[in-house]
Amino acid sequence: MEQHYIEALKTDNNTVIQELYYANRITFLVFINRYQISEDDGIDIYQDAFISLRKHAISGKLNEVQCSLKTYLFGIGKNLAYKKIKENAVKTNYDSKLHLVELDYEEIEVESENELTKEQKALQYYFKKLGKSCQQMLTLSFYRGLTNEEIATLEDYESEAVVRSQKSRCLKKLKELIKNSKN
Repeated sequence: MEQHYIEALKTDNNTVIQELYYANRITFLVFINRYQISEDDGIDIYQDAFISLRKHAISGKLNEVQCSLKTYLFGIGKNLAYKKIKENAVKTNYDSKLHLVELDYEEIEVESENELTKEQKALQYYFKKLGKSCQQMLTLSFYRGLTNEEIATLEDYESEAVVRSQKSRCLKKLKELIKNSKN
């Protein structure tokens, strides 16, 4: 870590703090732009991230960090950006009823002139054997076509990575149920 910057953040050395602030500002705003956040929100997020960085320096947290200050600052900013995205998603007019799965799972009807194949029947049967949360996860993802990020927001998951992991576990469970039925 850049120890002189940490010391400046702790001791209120404004010259060095300003140098650090402006050295990362433009790069941060370009970085945060990938999250489709307005420029004003991006500036606010940068300022909040920088304040958090300073608080972490004062509290001694930065002494334990193994990455650069820039990486640490951008990590704080990324978390704040996700928080902002989540706040903005709550503010939009979203009809959550479109993606609700009631306590009794809504059965997906396959309209076809042909009879279901053996594999389709097995999939339908073992899908019903999954827990409600896996049924909902897979329904939102594959039937409704929501992205992991949309599911994370809708179902109040911590991040899209948690959704990806949960979805993977559910698919693995479904595959195991089907595979074990063949044995």
